[in-house]
Amino acid sequence: MRCFFAPETDLHDPIFRLTHGTVQQNAERPERARLLKDALAQMGFRTEEPPEAPRSALEAVHTPQFLDFLETAWEQWQALPGAGPEVVPNVFPARPPMGGPATYPDSIVARAGWHMGDTSAPIGKHSWNATRRAADCAIAAADAVLEGDAAAYALCRPAGHHTGPETAAGHCLINNSAVAAARLLTRDGKVSTLDIDVHHGNGTQAIFYERADVLCVSIHADPADYYPFFTGHADETGGGTGAGANLNIPLPRSTTDAAWLAALRQALDAIDAFSPGALMVSLGLDAHENDPLLGMKVTWEGFEDAGRMIAAAHYPTVLVQEGGYLSDDLTTSLVSFLRGFEAGLT
Repeated sequence: MRCFFAPETDLHDPIFRLTHGTVQQNAERPERARLLKDALAQMGFRTEEPPEAPRSALEAVHTPQFLDFLETAWEQWQALPGAGPEVVPNVFPARPPMGGPATYPDSIVARAGWHMGDTSAPIGKHSWNATRRAADCAIAAADAVLEGDAAAYALCRPAGHHTGPETAAGHCLINNSAVAAARLLTRDGKVSTLDIDVHHGNGTQAIFYERADVLCVSIHADPADYYPFFTGHADETGGGTGAGANLNIPLPRSTTDAAWLAALRQALDAIDAFSPGALMVSLGLDAHENDPLLGMKVTWEGFEDAGRMIAAAHYPTVLVQEGGYLSDDLTTSLVSFLRGFEAGLT
């Protein structure tokens, strides 16, 4: 299986994170990539550097205004008096019921709040280049599948599935998963996304919510008490022409292998009924029982079974790395999934 990684993504090393009112070190660290590359090496996979994709591939899911912001925000922020090392928003547009019409602002301080949904995805000096190259990895993996490979893997960081058409959040900048799904649509009339990250893929849902050609499925910890809180509920089933093309399967944070795999079977049955030409998997590994974010209690055996089940569906598949945070088990989590996936392909 071809695997893609861009060394430039290591330069994205955010500092700021706000948790329960306490400033902490950001969880999206370059060390994650090393642990994931160790897993690829154990599986005998080598990584390739992706070519640079055209901006049009990003504009398939993001507004030009948002991409311009990501590219220029850090330099403009540095021109502010007393500017910190990263773009971190401190003001946001008012939302109903208290808010009224909002006008796109000129101030970089205000635009930070417009385009950033929370404080967990700070933009540093190298963040634009890193997220641009992460998207290149996702596009290269999609292109490999379009060229006939059964599957391909993109090691992307920063991650992307919490970013909508023009709002970044949750450690995410460009939505690599949505970019890959849109790329697959250039050949296939219908594509499905399957998000197994422990957090709801709210950005991917927002991008495709009113489209009938993309079925979005997400298995995640119940947002009643887990990020992203405001979306990810079972009654969110799509809108407009996309009505019925969105499936959320929220689960308790106490979920172990049996219930998680049962949810995956439900998800795969829905995907089978949709009959897509290709599948994009947002491969979060943070449902593991030892992940520091404590979202669920899935074991390595659960990940291996999940990989086998997804591969056995026999769709041309792009695996896009999402979450999975710093623990001694991250490498083994990816090895477990890929071992099962490889077995399921045969």
